[in-house]
Amino acid sequence: MTERAADYRRSGYSARLGAGRSPAVLVVDICAAYLTDGSPLRAPVDAAVRAAAEIVSQARYSGLPVIFTRVRFEPGGPDGGLFRRKVPALRVFEADNPLGDFLNDPAPAPGDTVITKQYASAFHATPLAATLTAARIDTLVIVGLTTSGCVRASATDALQHGFRPLVVADACGDRAAPLHEASLLDLDIKYADVLSLAEALAVLRSAAVDDHAPPTSETAADAELT
Repeated sequence: MTERAADYRRSGYSARLGAGRSPAVLVVDICAAYLTDGSPLRAPVDAAVRAAAEIVSQARYSGLPVIFTRVRFEPGGPDGGLFRRKVPALRVFEADNPLGDFLNDPAPAPGDTVITKQYASAFHATPLAATLTAARIDTLVIVGLTTSGCVRASATDALQHGFRPLVVADACGDRAAPLHEASLLDLDIKYADVLSLAEALAVLRSAAVDDHAPPTSETAADAELT
């Protein structure tokens, strides 16, 4: 992968977009379906979810917006169209199925935006682009599930809507490492900046609103006790 990435750079791909002046965190479809044994969508994404929770925590300490997406279908309804027909396992996202529920961490907090979608991209047939534009957000720090599916689709559409997509490699996950790695390579070549967890946290700290300080180890320890 490293050699291929270098070849692409020499050919004129993989320029850096960088963060803009006003970032937000986009949490894509992190829900029980991916972490519950027996679920048709169960995947080895536990570490990615923990990293995503760290990103969300830093965004809140920095006073930055956090946006969550979720998938919801009406039982037996037509919503989801051919996507739902192509992937029958998406039935887990029918209303009232607990597999579609958010986790305890990360989870939406008061003031967070929740976008409900029926297709892979967080932008397709949703108000996300208008919401970001109204808030003057120019950059999305993207975490979530799965890398080759809804994360990739959302990052690609973010670029096409004029928002800078920064995909956090450690905070995204997939069913298999080759899918994850190939998707990150393709995103970094053509559609997004792929960042490490440390790099993404640094972006969020540097964008902190004036009256919000980055968390310290002492602050984090106090939070765990409360």
